[in-house]
Amino acid sequence: MPYDLKLASRVRERLCDVPQFEERKKMGGLSFMVSGTVRLRVQDDDLVVRCEPGRTEELLGRRGVRRLTMKGKTQMKGWLLVSPDALQKKKDLDFWIGVAIEFGANRR
Repeated sequence: MPYDLKLASRVRERLCDVPQFEERKKMGGLSFMVSGTVRLRVQDDDLVVRCEPGRTEELLGRRGVRRLTMKGKTQMKGWLLVSPDALQKKKDLDFWIGVAIEFGANRR
């Protein structure tokens, strides 16, 4: 399984009413975009979350969160990987979706 279908469904359900929401399958995962910008991505069984770069260190202190790495390289601030154990409760997934939506709100 390239990505967790159940997690993807949970994310989709919460984003379906967000204006300018779309999803795209690519590189073995499913990206969720708002206003043309990737905000969330289901990759394997983790959730990639885009956040305000200035919040990176604060958010890394939460349970089950680590920096996103690609090809062994740590990505720039603003990209986090949230493990499945930190997403089991609705309120936890809602928190991370809120962080991702907030990212775009501060860009306008």
